[in-house]
Parts: sequence; C-alpha cells; structure tokens
Amino acid sequence: MYAALKHLHVFTVVVSLSLFLLRGWWRFTAPERLNTRWIRITPHSNDTLLLAAAIGMLVVGEFNPLENPWLIGKITLLLAYISLGSIALKRSSKTAFIAALACFGWIVFIAVTKQILPL
Repeated sequence: MYAALKHLHVFTVVVSLSLFLLRGWWRFTAPERLNTRWIRITPHSNDTLLLAAAIGMLVVGEFNPLENPWLIGKITLLLAYISLGSIALKRSSKTAFIAALACFGWIVFIAVTKQILPL
C-alpha cells in the first residue's frame, strides 16, 4: 500500500510542477489562456490528490512529522512554495516564480535525501 501511495504522490508531484510551469509560462506570455476552465480546475484537483497521497503515506508508514525534521522542512517549504506560487501567478512576479521553483527543488532534495541541508 505504501509503495502505491508513493508512486501516486510522485506522479502528482510531476503533474503539479508541469502545470505550475505551464501556468507560469502563460502568465508571462499569454495571460488570456489562464481563463480556460480546465487550467483553473485541474491544478487544484491534482494538488488535492497529491496531498491525500502524502497524508496516506504518513498514516500507512506511521510517520510523525514532529519526530522527523525532514518532514517539517518539507511542510514548511510547501507553505512557502504555495505562497510564492500564488504571488507569482496573481501578480506576474518573475522573482516569486523563480523563488517558488527554488522551494520546489529544495522539497525534492529533502524528499530524496531525507536531509534538510546538503551537508
């Protein structure tokens, strides 16, 4: 069960990043495309599935975020990624877009290495 949840989580992470990159590209090059129904609904549906898979992995794997500093790091960076991504897409901020991508990369680093900093 854990392996299936992990595969679902990784798949939805890839879809989430792809949709964020697409929405960012459109925000800066063709903002009218952001008004299509599917681009307003699909990212939220995918991110809900991503979060459900993450919570499922915590429950099935019996992980306690308070006992695993790397999980606290991922959750903190996720909140920063969401905030920066929202600023980037609503205000057309390239700086916030790049910062959101940096947070995303750091989250992936933590997920792979289970380390908060590359030491």
